[in-house]
Amino acid sequence: MTRRLDLAMLLLLTFSTGMVDAIGYLGFDKVFTGNMTGNVVILGMGLTGAEGIPVLRPALALVFFMVGAALSGRILGDIGEAWHHQTTVIFGIVAAGCAALSLYVAIVPDPEIGLAGTIFTSALSALMGAQAAAARKMKIADVTTVVVTSTIVGLASDSRLAGGDSVRWVRRLLAVVLILIGALAGAATLLLNQWIGIAIVAVMIAAAAIIGHLGEKKRTRAEAADTVPANV
Repeated sequence: MTRRLDLAMLLLLTFSTGMVDAIGYLGFDKVFTGNMTGNVVILGMGLTGAEGIPVLRPALALVFFMVGAALSGRILGDIGEAWHHQTTVIFGIVAAGCAALSLYVAIVPDPEIGLAGTIFTSALSALMGAQAAAARKMKIADVTTVVVTSTIVGLASDSRLAGGDSVRWVRRLLAVVLILIGALAGAATLLLNQWIGIAIVAVMIAAAAIIGHLGEKKRTRAEAADTVPANV
């Protein structure tokens, strides 16, 4: 039951990643803040001098994503696969960071232009790197929260059409659909105001952190109760 809760929380974060990538790409000069594969491709095209393709922001997004992931890995340490209080700390930091960025976007005039936009995409990439590192520690197969390419490969190659047994097809399909719907939602929020989508993302990540933390506390109490008879 606990792992199912963990899976549900990571699927929620997958939806939120679809939102932040749509906001970054459409609202902040073609920058992915969660899907670094996209930034590598954009950076490669930009370095050839292709017209209208940015270089600085995708490059900085890559660097800050790695910094965020490294710091997250340092904080998490060797906590195992289960949700841990350090997991809650990481997701709490990411939620607070997204809330701060939504305020930043709401206050700063033309936040998508120049240095203001670069600060936003770099900071959001660092937060997404921290989130991705925490999700990776949990080792929920096929759900990384930031990319679904390998998930799509598994969905197709393990399907009955390919002679497989369609293992984990439900979670794989959900991950793909949720990141798609998240991107649709993120693009829709840009029609209103840029800060709205980031604020919604902050709320979703905060909800995942709280629900995951409560689930971890319940698991800990259950494990402690199971050990009582053996210690009597």
